Amino acid sequence: MGAVARSVYLTGVGSGGGKSTVALGLAELLSRQVERIGAFRPLVTGDGTDPILALLTERYRMDLPVDELYGATYAEASALVADGRREELISRIVTRYREVERRCPAIVVVGSDFAYGDGTGPRELAFNARLATEFSSVVVPVVDGFGQTPETIAAALRGAYHDLVDLGATVIAGLANRVPEPMTLPELPVPAYAIPEVPTVSAPTVAEVAAALRGTVLTGDETALDRDVLDYVVGAAHVPTLLDHLTDGALVITPGDRADLLVAAGAAHVAGQVSLAGLVLTLGEQPDPRAMRLVERMNTGLPVLSVPSDSYDTVSASSRIEGRPSTANPRKVEAALGAFERCVDTDDLARRLRVSRSARVTPLMFENDLIDRARAQRRRLVLPEGADERILRATEVLLRRSVAEITLLGRPDEIARRTRELGVDLGDAQVVDPATSPWRDEFAQAYAQLRAHRGVTVELAHDIVAQPNYFGTMMVQTGHADGMVSGATHTTAATIRPAFEIIRTVPGVSVASSVFFMLLADRVLVYGDCAVNPDPDADQLADIAISSADTAARFGIEPRVAMLSYSTGSSGAGADVEKVAAATKLVRERRPDLLVEGPIQYDAAIDPQVAATKLPDSPVAGRATVFIFPDLNTGNNTYKAVQRSAGAVAVGPVMQGLRRPVNDLSRGATVPDIVNTVAITAIQAAAEASE
Repeated sequence: MGAVARSVYLTGVGSGGGKSTVALGLAELLSRQVERIGAFRPLVTGDGTDPILALLTERYRMDLPVDELYGATYAEASALVADGRREELISRIVTRYREVERRCPAIVVVGSDFAYGDGTGPRELAFNARLATEFSSVVVPVVDGFGQTPETIAAALRGAYHDLVDLGATVIAGLANRVPEPMTLPELPVPAYAIPEVPTVSAPTVAEVAAALRGTVLTGDETALDRDVLDYVVGAAHVPTLLDHLTDGALVITPGDRADLLVAAGAAHVAGQVSLAGLVLTLGEQPDPRAMRLVERMNTGLPVLSVPSDSYDTVSASSRIEGRPSTANPRKVEAALGAFERCVDTDDLARRLRVSRSARVTPLMFENDLIDRARAQRRRLVLPEGADERILRATEVLLRRSVAEITLLGRPDEIARRTRELGVDLGDAQVVDPATSPWRDEFAQAYAQLRAHRGVTVELAHDIVAQPNYFGTMMVQTGHADGMVSGATHTTAATIRPAFEIIRTVPGVSVASSVFFMLLADRVLVYGDCAVNPDPDADQLADIAISSADTAARFGIEPRVAMLSYSTGSSGAGADVEKVAAATKLVRERRPDLLVEGPIQYDAAIDPQVAATKLPDSPVAGRATVFIFPDLNTGNNTYKAVQRSAGAVAVGPVMQGLRRPVNDLSRGATVPDIVNTVAITAIQAAAEASE
């Protein structure tokens, strides 16, 4: 296929949107392969702002100023072309692109929006093809299929491919976005992909509608305003007629004096008949206070807006509002990425991009690799805290990205209510109530047998396994799930105690332990054990080191193990130093293939200059990737100090040494934390299934 490309050039075909989804998908692919990606747009609007650049720079943590990531404004381009200085424009754009290329090993270029020059298709396509050639970029043309027939879309994609090739561009794939289903793609010399319209991506949120209409928010918190508006229903008739026309995701637009429709819509939402986005009250009429109090007491969770316009003008203005992925709305970002990854052969496209993979694993590469690996071998994970908001939002992300199949534990009516309140889509997630599940009797019998030596009867076991963490652990033990993640609302002890009782440790491993993946600015380190064992002896410390090294290797981190102490080499003495020395010796005896050093101080383990002084001949000193702490006090405080002081992201604790994967969450876990931990658990489950 020729030389390695430094950038991929995304060019639209004709006017229209839809490039955000493809730009995100391509950036995600590149971010798995290189330590730093850049973004560039040849032309932007007059104020220099650009929503796609803003999205890419924020999501992929680019530290370049946005005003350095574009070539010129449309106004500047038009003025230069009108003066006959087209080549000067090209030269200026190329010069600014080279400045970005100099600092980034891979770049996503998002072409102009068919507003350059006279705006005609052939001229615009030639402009983008010329720039792609000047940049030495490979090209991906994108056809916006919204509102188009399959035949029109196929013809546009076929024509774009041949036109670009005739203009000297190197096309590696073609994409049609927002297409109707089913869609037959044209036969091309390169792969062609079709991404269907995903309403969640293009639908505006209630907050975006409120801003566009300059509406006043009467009720509704940030969560309520984040709901997607998938439809508009005008309420002007009687209540039965309105109820017949309500649809999921609808924004009900009705005059402010129609208290009957306000109450009826709220009741339909609470009853679960429909999951609405919210209500807009028109004509500037304030609703009857008695009706508003009733709606508020129903705890609908629905946002209610007031606008001065009439219903017709409100609907007309609302229909022109289009949402787009942004870091302010991560649900749309995840939905867009999920659609891209479902419909595009990402492995093949990544090979065609042919960027040189970085030898170093950065935090972003690590996080994206987790998602990629989990998707490759999907497993079923159980989440016992099924009604928690963070768990529900994480479940939506996990299902959209196809990371894992999910079982939520909890009362179905409560989870359904929370889902409606939050406006999340749980797709095909399974919901199981431990109290009423037919598995409860089976689990009680199995648990009673496991714990008979502790005097546990079937009657007592029947009550114990109804607890979510015990029920979830029994699902893992009996094969109804491949792994479990808990801890968002439960303590670490409540999460891992059932695992110790039921799943137990791998034969030959004396102790279960944990690690944190510490995502620093320029590398990923492994810290163990910072969560489970208070004061391991030398034998246990050796097992922790070996388990941690294997965990690091499993997740793409070359293990170089530092057995930490307050002394390096033979410079100090004492019981604590001797324990670490003995553990180091045991690791070398049990796993001679591992690179291990100890006792060693943290600075000598991580800093090459200090290592050159203290242990100049060590293959680990100054280059350690796995740090084993001598006790829980040291490990827990160190990981938290690094997390807070260095701004590191701590992923974990990740349990190791158990026969099946069960992982704990911090009670302060965010939605991305939960997604990462579920992905890690799925990878662990897949690895154990293959062993």
